[in-house]
Order: sequence, then structure tokens, then C-alpha cells
Amino acid sequence: MTTPTTIAPAPTVHALVEAVLNGEHGPLPSDLVATSVFWIHHGTRLAGGDTTYLNQYVLVRLGGSFGACAFEAGEIDPSVCRDSSGAALDALLREGPRPLRIAALDAYLAERRPHREAADAGDAGADTRRGADTRRGASAERVVLPAGTPEVRARARDAAIAGLLDIEEGAKVGLIGVVDPLVAAIRERGGDPLPCDLNLKATRWGDPVTADMHEVLDRADVVVATGMTLGNGSFDTILDRCRTRGVPLVVYAQSGGAVARAFLGRGVTALSAEPFPFSQFSADPTVLYRYRAEAGA
Repeated sequence: MTTPTTIAPAPTVHALVEAVLNGEHGPLPSDLVATSVFWIHHGTRLAGGDTTYLNQYVLVRLGGSFGACAFEAGEIDPSVCRDSSGAALDALLREGPRPLRIAALDAYLAERRPHREAADAGDAGADTRRGADTRRGASAERVVLPAGTPEVRARARDAAIAGLLDIEEGAKVGLIGVVDPLVAAIRERGGDPLPCDLNLKATRWGDPVTADMHEVLDRADVVVATGMTLGNGSFDTILDRCRTRGVPLVVYAQSGGAVARAFLGRGVTALSAEPFPFSQFSADPTVLYRYRAEAGA
């Protein structure tokens, strides 16, 4: 008789927070102070498109690192800056809206291991190579996004994300969190996008966008999910479903890049982490970091 294969329970964000609070990842957060907490609200409409992307972020500064998490309109207001700046980090991890807790967790994990220390010291452009630092966890590729217009930089960023996909022609790629340049980049790699987003009804090419992520998770051969899923609480469900089905999960994260990194090889197959300041806030070259889980993880 064949013994059925069992899959260990999926790790969760809550368990990661508890481990950090207990000092399992470094200094106790109760001994650390969030120097500053700030709130950003901005809109973007790329040339040739008819969609205005409205994004809100809460950010936490801890030492030499920033943690970030996007949130839905009305979920957090600017008073968070007054109420939370200078607070002990454990208070931010325990209290307040979930995006603030994720930003605090991201700041802690990024300060413990900055993305720049995981990457090779040399610059990388379109042809990147694996970083050499494996002493403290997964190594990263340092990808420099070129100077230029928002359109140029968005295409370069989303091509870098799509470059993490190892897919066959016609593979169904679940895209949870839709931006049009990423839809185009997935198609350029031969994928068939299955777009899912809570705030969009269609892509610029008329592809229908579903609000039901379960519909996408059931059909996809590979899933690409935004780090904003950490902030809205859907990340654990996505992680568990991909692990159960044996489907690769790629995360692209301005929100919670260091948080998503903690799940590499534990359900997350690959990660594009873009620490603050994000590409849309500059016309000069900026850096993102690409990670891949170890083979067989």
C-alpha cells in the first residue's frame, strides 16, 4: 500500500510575528523604537492607459531600514504619523491596523538583514546574476532599474518580476494584484494571465479582472501575487493553497518585501523585493532585489 504524501501545515504571518516578539529572530522588539512612521498617498496614470492607480502606504523607519505596507483607502489616516512615531516596535507589532503591523514587521526583518547585504556587491542590469552571500539565508540578485519616465521604469520593473517565472508556453499565470505592464510582461514570456484585483474590472486590453482569488488559485499553473496581500490578510490563504496544489508562488513586493522573504522555500518560490524609496518616486536609477528559493525547497 502506498503511503499518502502529507504536507506540513503552511507557515503563517501571525506565527512569524509571534516568533519576532519572542526574540527568535534577533533583539526583542520591546527594546527597539520606530524612529518615524509616515503615510503616503499617490496616484499614477501611465501613458496610453485609462486606469489611474491610487496607492496608499504606511512606512516605519527602524535604524537604517524602512518597512512598508500598502493599504486600502480609508483604512489608515495621517494621524498614524503622530500616534506611532517614536513608539516601541512591539507596540506597533501588536496593535493598530494590520498594514501598520506588517510595516513594522518588515522594518524589523529588513534591519536584521538588509536586502543590500543579501545581494552581490556589484551592480546588475538586465542580465543579472545570483548574489554570493549565502551565510545569512537566500542570496539575491541586485537589479538596477534605469533612469527614465514612469513608463520606462514600470516596464523594466515588471520585466524583472516576470523574469522570475519559469513557465512553458501557454501556462496559466494567476496574477493577484494587477498592473498593466506586468500583464504585458507575463504575455511576453508566453504566459496566459489570469488577472485578479479588488479595484479593477479590466486590463487596458479588455481582459476581465476577477475579484475572486479562489477562482484564480484553482486554475493557475503558477501564481504571481503582490505584497499587498500581506496587508489585506489574504497572503496566508494564497500560500497555503499554492503549497497544497504544488503550484509555484512568486511574490512582487513593495509591501513587506522582507516579510515575504521569510517564506522563501516555505511556499514562496521566488520574490522581487523593492525597498523604499520605490521606483515610482524617482526618475533616477533605483534597485530591486530578486530572490529564488533553493532548488528542491
